[in-house]
Amino acid sequence: MNRSLSPSPLRNTPRPVRAGLVQPVAAVLTDRADDVAVAEAAARIALARSVPLLLIAVMPPPMRLSSLAPAGAVLARVMPKVGPLRVGYIPEVFHLPPESGGRLAAAKELLALASRHRAPEVVASRRGPEGLDAFALIEAAALRGGPYVHAVAPPTWTPPRLMAH
Repeated sequence: MNRSLSPSPLRNTPRPVRAGLVQPVAAVLTDRADDVAVAEAAARIALARSVPLLLIAVMPPPMRLSSLAPAGAVLARVMPKVGPLRVGYIPEVFHLPPESGGRLAAAKELLALASRHRAPEVVASRRGPEGLDAFALIEAAALRGGPYVHAVAPPTWTPPRLMAH
C-alpha cells in the first residue's frame, strides 16, 4: 500500500483548535467595520506567541428563537484576513447582558469569558458598542486585575479613486 507524500490541502487552512492549556489571544468582534482591524491585530500577537485566537463574537441579548447564524457571519467577515496567517482559532459567542447591571457589567462578563479560556490578552476596538469598547474593557480589567487589553484604532476611510482611462 503506497501512501501519498504530497501535502494535504486541509493542512494549510485554519481550523478550530481545542481549548486546553493554551493561553489564546482574544479578539472582541462586535459586527462593525473595526472587526477586521481587531482580528488582524490579535492574529499578529497570537502568531508571535504561537498561540491560537479566541474569536469572541458579540451578539444581542439572547432571545427564545435566537440563531447562531449572525455569529457565523461575524466570524466569516474576518477569516479572509486571519486565515492566511494559519493561526488556529477558538470561536465563542458572547451575548450582551440585559440592560441592568451597571456601566461596566458587559465588560466584566466579557473579561470573565476570556478568563475562562485563560486568555491573558484581549484586543478590542476603541469604538466598540457602549460598555464593550476598549476603554470600558481596560477599566473593567483594572478593577478585576486583568487581562491586558489592547486598543485598536478604527480603520481610516479613504474615498474611492476614480480610474482614468
